[in-house]
Amino acid sequence: MEKFSVVVSGFDRYEDVKVNPSYEVPKALEEQGLQSLPDDDGVLDGIQIDITTAMLPVSFSDAWPRLREVLDRIQPDIVVATGLKHAARGVALERCATNQRDASSRGDDEQDQELIPIRPDGPAAYWTRLPLRSILTDFSSHGIPATLSSDAGTYVCNSLFYNLLNWTAKQEHVLSGFVSFPLVNESASHEYGLPIRQQIAAGQAVIRRSVRYFQEPTSQDVMLV
Repeated sequence: MEKFSVVVSGFDRYEDVKVNPSYEVPKALEEQGLQSLPDDDGVLDGIQIDITTAMLPVSFSDAWPRLREVLDRIQPDIVVATGLKHAARGVALERCATNQRDASSRGDDEQDQELIPIRPDGPAAYWTRLPLRSILTDFSSHGIPATLSSDAGTYVCNSLFYNLLNWTAKQEHVLSGFVSFPLVNESASHEYGLPIRQQIAAGQAVIRRSVRYFQEPTSQDVMLV
């Protein structure tokens, strides 16, 4: 049986957010795996997927080192970092991590007042390694509202994403990317947010399509623009 190791990270607390999907979805993925998601095309036949979660503080200084510890221990094939976009209507697939940070936003442990490089000697940006086109197709087939996002901002999510892709660039065979979840909204007529079950299904689809792309990478699965 072919085995894949997947690390899914989330954040353990957001200020004024009662139900944090970036905490709940990774936890559910580790507990449930991908069993509740229909595998119509047999992507997972004969494959064992081991999912490990990493819950991180919303902190420029601590989030990446905490995730790096898990990556060094697990040596995963796929890494999916997750965060929260408060005003999102659906799941946002992040295309790009930029080499800039702004710590003046709320809730962090540092208070810089301008944009500064995350890594002064690093490239201006990194592109995701996840097969976004394939993931969006899977979302559509399961009725999961989603969009492509140009970048993850300049706060902790982007900093984590950039450091993750910088690490990934030095690995031989690792796929990694960032998914932003909306607020949890269980209302049948919701303007913002999605039910938690849909968000868990989205996390499962991201992993499933990433495993398939890891096995058979094709340009048709990739969408960056």
